[in-house]
Amino acid sequence: MMNKAIFLDRDGVLNHEIHDYITRLEDFEILDYQIAPLKRLFDEGFFLIIITNQGGIAKDRYTEETLAEMHKALNERFEEQGASIKHAYYCPHHPTVSEECNCRKPKSGMLLEAIETYNIDPAISVMIGDKPRDVEAANGAGVRGILISPDEQIDYDLVKKVLAGSEFNVLSEKMQAI
Repeated sequence: MMNKAIFLDRDGVLNHEIHDYITRLEDFEILDYQIAPLKRLFDEGFFLIIITNQGGIAKDRYTEETLAEMHKALNERFEEQGASIKHAYYCPHHPTVSEECNCRKPKSGMLLEAIETYNIDPAISVMIGDKPRDVEAANGAGVRGILISPDEQIDYDLVKKVLAGSEFNVLSEKMQAI
């Protein structure tokens, strides 16, 4: 049997977006209000998987160890509420300092790797992000995308509606109003 997943961008979706690299754990502000709707989906059997560009690593703004501390803090916060993040995929590259890669969104490499690793059915999965490149990366892997505004609460009912429907790109109500 194939698995289903909620793919999540990180900055602006799971933690507060500061419009610069988050380089220290002290500046990593988790959006606790995102946990409740994601726990409902987790309880329904969805894997919660982070898909995040972390180009600050290539630019030597922070280390992979610091990133691991942030992801550990995030997972602990979810586990306190009875949910769990299955995996946090990240692209450490940046086009100004790295070679071309297949993982940096809007490319779909991280999603494709997760789909293969965890036997995920893209047709019953969704990606939630706060930038068009998140949805583009999802669509490239055959996954539906929901575009929310930075720090907007994830709408459980919208996720369920998108999963039941045929639209591949959906804007949250807040994004539709912009």
